[in-house]
Amino acid sequence: MSVSRPAVHPVEAPPLTEAAVHGPRVRMKDVQGMPGTKGGLFLRLSQFVFAIISVSVMATTSDFRSATAFSYLVLAVGLQSLWSLSLAFVDIYALLVKRSLRNYRAIRLFTIGDGITSTLTFAAACASAGITVLIGNDLDKCALNHCTGFETATAMAFISWFAISPSFLMNFWSLASH
Repeated sequence: MSVSRPAVHPVEAPPLTEAAVHGPRVRMKDVQGMPGTKGGLFLRLSQFVFAIISVSVMATTSDFRSATAFSYLVLAVGLQSLWSLSLAFVDIYALLVKRSLRNYRAIRLFTIGDGITSTLTFAAACASAGITVLIGNDLDKCALNHCTGFETATAMAFISWFAISPSFLMNFWSLASH
């Protein structure tokens, strides 16, 4: 009976991986204000509340359709409120199941959505502020219009924009650091 004997062949060492050269990658802690944190939920709820107040105040005035900027404000802030509410639900879910929202695709979606809605909200608030100043100071027609309502809705839109700016910047920072 002819049985072959096992042969020993030299094996090369596997190439070094990045973890072996630089040490294991350490994940950054979740910074408050990022998606899936209590701070992020607070920011989303703040965005939603101020956006809803802005839409409600503007919608209660009978002549907000008289200027395109006011209609644009209602549209932009309405979109902002829907976006913020949906992401608040995502944050609540992440907090309840103790799951991190550090997925690259999710952060990219949050960043793009925050960027679009914050730009729309800021542009609408600036346009509405300009029309409000025109009506109130330049034309002196506040007695005929609802200047107080216009000013309040515009201020709430700016506050909603102030609340979404940290969310956008933190998501953008997290996206850039991947």
